Amino acid sequence: MLVAGGRGMIGGAVARRLAAAGHELVHAGRRETDGDGGLRLDFAAPPGYEALVERLRGIDLVVNAVGIFQAQGKQSFDAVHVNGPRRLFEAAVGAGVRRFVHVSALGARADADTAYFASKGEAEAWLRSLPGRVVVVRPSLVFSPDGASTRVFLRLATAPLSPLPDGGHQPVQPIHLDDLADAIVAAALADGGPATFDAVGPRALPLRGYLQALARPLGHHPRFVSVPVRAIAPLLPLAERLSGGLAGRDALRMLQAGNTGDPSALARVLGRLPRDPDDFIGPETAARLRAWLRRRRAVAAMRLSLAAMWLGTAWVSLYGYPRAASHALLARLGLHGAWADLALWSGALLDAALGLALLALPRRRRVYQAQLVLVGAYTVLISVWLPEFWLHPFGPLLKNIPILAMIAALLVLDHEDDHRPGDG
Repeated sequence: MLVAGGRGMIGGAVARRLAAAGHELVHAGRRETDGDGGLRLDFAAPPGYEALVERLRGIDLVVNAVGIFQAQGKQSFDAVHVNGPRRLFEAAVGAGVRRFVHVSALGARADADTAYFASKGEAEAWLRSLPGRVVVVRPSLVFSPDGASTRVFLRLATAPLSPLPDGGHQPVQPIHLDDLADAIVAAALADGGPATFDAVGPRALPLRGYLQALARPLGHHPRFVSVPVRAIAPLLPLAERLSGGLAGRDALRMLQAGNTGDPSALARVLGRLPRDPDDFIGPETAARLRAWLRRRRAVAAMRLSLAAMWLGTAWVSLYGYPRAASHALLARLGLHGAWADLALWSGALLDAALGLALLALPRRRRVYQAQLVLVGAYTVLISVWLPEFWLHPFGPLLKNIPILAMIAALLVLDHEDDHRPGDG
């Protein structure tokens, strides 16, 4: 059995269940290697047809759980949702595979007004023409304690005041990842059953109701403020960039359109009803999420304080501290005249760039590494040329020690935003 996207959230849950049931698995994805028994498969640049056919010989089931929520570079919606799966399934048919499961999305239509839904719908239409048994699973919002979208909702649910578009009355019907994975595995192994089914929770509820269901087990009582959609429209491009597409123009359009379906087909596949949103978070999960929220708040506080330090330092260097005093210090480093001005402006602009990067970039690992290098370089230069600053009563150099420790801690802890939906 082959699971494309088997290292992602949905694909990983499916792969673990298939392995636990004793099935031999091949993982396919951009990060797979032959050394770990996987198949390196980048939907944006898939291998040739013949090579892929040979690699798929002996496979009796292909599950595709690859998906992205935001197009980036070569990872376009057409490449990842349409052309890549088509190449995989065509080669699988050529290799003799006759059982396929494709994870699509609730609301997918070839004529949809968002690229995400339109590409998913186009793939569905093509896949239904394949020979053999093809099952298309169309999930709604998926709850997973480690999921990127779930953690966006958790931050909203536990914020002191949560702004919601038009009050958060849009209907949603979330499903727990465990129920979704169980349904995909059951559909994959069954000889009959629905060829297409909506993977939704047992009931629809407004977005604000879903947030309340997430908040209650964590001991929070969310307060919401209604924000007109037209008021937040100018902020959506920035929100889309910072969230990897989880909050943006297309996401808002999909939310406004509603995200509900009929759970009866899913219940037949599972042999039971999926769990209710009120039961998503048990005691153990609640304890883990509370710990994550505490760490998240600490990381945010450290990141914002560092951003304020860099931006403040840039302003002080250019406008707050007397220019003559700055030139006097730079002279002791051997910099005079135009060279001193160049060093002053370059340093200030670099500080400002680091501060803005901490606020604006969704991926900050390189920013933290640059800060470690810069603070370390500042410390070494000042220690060599202005060693008396170690004995300054305000401790300008001594304070670099906890700053370096804070940056190193952020390099380790601030990793959640580096995760973006993809490969399932």
